[in-house]
Amino acid sequence: MSNLCALDYAVLALFFLATLYIGWRSMRKAGESSSEFFLSGRSQPWWLLGFSLVATTFAADTPNFVTQVVREQGVYGNWCWWAFLPTGLTTVFIYAKLWRKLGVTTDLEFYETRYSGASGAFVRAFRTGYLGLVVNTLIMANVTLAIIKIFGVMLGFSALETLLISGTVTVIFTTVGGFSAVLWADFILFVVAMVGSIAAAVVAVRLPEVGGLSGLFAHEAVASKLSFFPAFNDYSAVLSLLVVPLVVQWWSAWYPGAEPGGGSYTAQRMLAAKTPGHAVGATLFFNACHYAVRPWPWIIVGLASLIIFPDLESLQKAFPHVTQPGHDMAYPAMMTLLPGGIFGVVVASLFAAYMSTIATHLNLGSSYMVNDLYLRFINKDASEKKLVRVGRIWTVVLMVLSCVVATQLESALGSFQILISIGAGTGLLFLLRWFWWRINAYSEIAAMCFALPTAVYFQLYHKSVCLNAFGMTEEAFAASWLSNGGLQLVASVALTTVGWLAVTFLTPPDDKETLREFVRKTRAGGPGWRKVYEDAKRDGVSLEGEADKWPVPLGILCSVVGCISIYAALFGTGAFLYGDFVLGGVLTVVAVVGGVVLWACWKKMEAVAASNEPESAQELSKAE
Repeated sequence: MSNLCALDYAVLALFFLATLYIGWRSMRKAGESSSEFFLSGRSQPWWLLGFSLVATTFAADTPNFVTQVVREQGVYGNWCWWAFLPTGLTTVFIYAKLWRKLGVTTDLEFYETRYSGASGAFVRAFRTGYLGLVVNTLIMANVTLAIIKIFGVMLGFSALETLLISGTVTVIFTTVGGFSAVLWADFILFVVAMVGSIAAAVVAVRLPEVGGLSGLFAHEAVASKLSFFPAFNDYSAVLSLLVVPLVVQWWSAWYPGAEPGGGSYTAQRMLAAKTPGHAVGATLFFNACHYAVRPWPWIIVGLASLIIFPDLESLQKAFPHVTQPGHDMAYPAMMTLLPGGIFGVVVASLFAAYMSTIATHLNLGSSYMVNDLYLRFINKDASEKKLVRVGRIWTVVLMVLSCVVATQLESALGSFQILISIGAGTGLLFLLRWFWWRINAYSEIAAMCFALPTAVYFQLYHKSVCLNAFGMTEEAFAASWLSNGGLQLVASVALTTVGWLAVTFLTPPDDKETLREFVRKTRAGGPGWRKVYEDAKRDGVSLEGEADKWPVPLGILCSVVGCISIYAALFGTGAFLYGDFVLGGVLTVVAVVGGVVLWACWKKMEAVAASNEPESAQELSKAE
C-alpha cells in the first residue's frame, strides 16, 4: 500500500463507488425473477453484450498469462490462444442464432432439449456438476491466483488479505445486482481495464532501461522473441504452436469462452440478446476486440519485462515475500514501476479485469446450480423469489470454493494447458450435435469418459511411462516426438473422437418427437437432418424448415473471411509497432478489404435467413 499516493487513492475510490452504484441500481430488478437475475430479461442489445464478453475474457490472469507466454516462448507462443479465432467466428455466423432460437435459460438446458429420456437428464445433471462446480471453480481459482500475485507484488498484500478484500467486494456486488449489474459493470470495467493496460505499456516503453520502442526491439533479450510465427526449421514448435492449433485444436478442443459451437458465458449472452441478430452482433464484436484490439499492450509489457527482470531469480530477489514465483508475476512486477495516478488507474484496471471475470462466472455457475440442478431435480415448483435466493447462496459458495482452490495452483499457463487437455476431442461433437440427428446423449457421455482419462495420462503419467517403460533418458524424451504437446493433443483428439463415434453407432438414437421438437425450435437443416424430415413426412407430420436454404456454407465463408481480416488487423498493428510500415500498410489494406467482403457476405447470409422465416417472424424482425 506504500506505493499508493493520494491521487491513486482518489482513482480507486471513484472506481469502487461507480461499481457499487451499479450493483445498487440493479438490486431491485434482479430480485424479481430468475430470468432477470441470470439473463437480464432476455432484452439486451448487441453492443452491451459484446462489451461484457470482452471484459469477461479480459481476466486478471490474462496479462499474466500473455506475459508468461512471451517470456518463455516469444510473441508467437500466443498462437496457443490466437488459434481459437475460427472457433469464435463459427459461433458468430453459424451457432449464435441457433442458441437464441432455442430459448433455454442456460446452455446446459440444451441437453434435455436435444436428447430424450433418462440419458439426456443424466448428461444435464453431470455437466451441471462438472461445469458448474469443477471447471467453473478452476477458472475462477486461476483468476484469483492472478489477483493474489498482482496485489502481492504491487501492494504487498498477503494471499489472505487479497482474498478477503477482492472476494468480498466481488461476491457482494454479484449477489446483489445479478446479471444486469454484471453487464453494465463490464462495460465500465472494460474501459478502465483497457486504459490501464495501454498506460502500462506506454510507461514500460519509456523506462530509461528500455529506451523506447526502438530500444526495446533492438535489445538482445527481446530481439529473438519478436516473430509472429515460430521458425519454420523448428519443426517441434511449428507443429505444437501453429499447425496443430490451427488445423486441429480450434474445432476439437473445448475451452471456456472458446467452445466449439458456443457455450458457458458466451451462450449466456447470446441467450440474453433481445433478438438472434443481436446475438450475432455481440459475438462478432467480441471476437474482433478479443483478438485484434487487446493483445499488444500486454505483449509490449511482457517484452519490456525481459529487460527489467530477465529471469526468475531477478523476480524472486525483487519480491521475496511473494509465494509461488513464476514468469507470470512479471506483469505485476512491471506495474510497480508506474508513477502515481497511473499506478492507481492500473491497480483499478487489474481489479476491474478480475471483478468482471469472477462476477460473470459466479452468475453463470449459480445459474447452472439453480436452473439445472435445484429447479430441475430438487424443487420443480420453486417460486421465482426462491430461485433468486438459492442463486445468491450458490454465488457465495462458489466464491469460497474458488478462493480455496486458488491457493493450490501455480501458474496461469499451467491451468490453461490442463483445461485444453481435458476438453481435447469433445469439440467435434459440440459442433456436429446441431447438424447431425444421430448424435445422442450417450455420445456426450462417451466423449467425457474418453477425454478425461486421456488427459490425465498425458498430463501426469506419459513422461514417466516413457522414461521407465521405454528406458528413455530425460534428454532423449525431451528431444523426441513423444514430448511434443501438439502430437499429444492430436492423439487425445483421435482416441476421444473414435470412442464417442463408436458409442454413437452402438446405441439407439433419440426418440422421434424429441428430434422433431428440436427442429421446430431451431429450424435445423442440412444433410444431417434429412432423415428426420423424411420420417416426419412419412408419418404425416409437418416440419417447417425442410425447404429452407441451408445458411451454413455462407456461414463458413463469413468465418474464413473474418479470420483473414482479424488476423491481418492483429499482425498489422504489430508490424506498425515494430516499425515495418510497409508490411503494416499491406496488412491494414487486407483487414479493411476483408471487412468489406465480410459485410457483403453477412448481409447475404442475413437475407437467406430472413427468407427462411415465416412471414409473421419476418414482420416482427423488421419491427425490432
